[in-house]
Amino acid sequence: MTILFDGVCNFCNASINFIIDRDSKGIFKFAALQSEIGQELLKKFSLKTSDFDSIVAIEGDKVYQKSDAALEIARRMDGIWKIFYVFKIIPAFLRNPIYDLVARNRYRIFGRTDACRIPTPELKARFL
Repeated sequence: MTILFDGVCNFCNASINFIIDRDSKGIFKFAALQSEIGQELLKKFSLKTSDFDSIVAIEGDKVYQKSDAALEIARRMDGIWKIFYVFKIIPAFLRNPIYDLVARNRYRIFGRTDACRIPTPELKARFL
């Protein structure tokens, strides 16, 4: 599964670190939405190439956004995090407003950086 994230968002970068720490099988690959590969994938799936207010998870030809992406990621993580997939029973139109509230305020609450994250040498192979 490929995860596209806002590379300048501190909350998003912390979330990627959290996922990496709970992905012992190395099933996740990562790319910043702003990166060349991120932009290519967004275009391929006819998604917005600006206004990076949603995490995007891609598995084969399936694309997940917002709370659906978060739940699909949680389902594949190590440990107890899989249990959060139970929230999938709640319709997205009820889940996504909460997601959108955090997304709209993420820079104000968590801050942002001037550049996309640079992976450590040991993690470089997991970033596209």
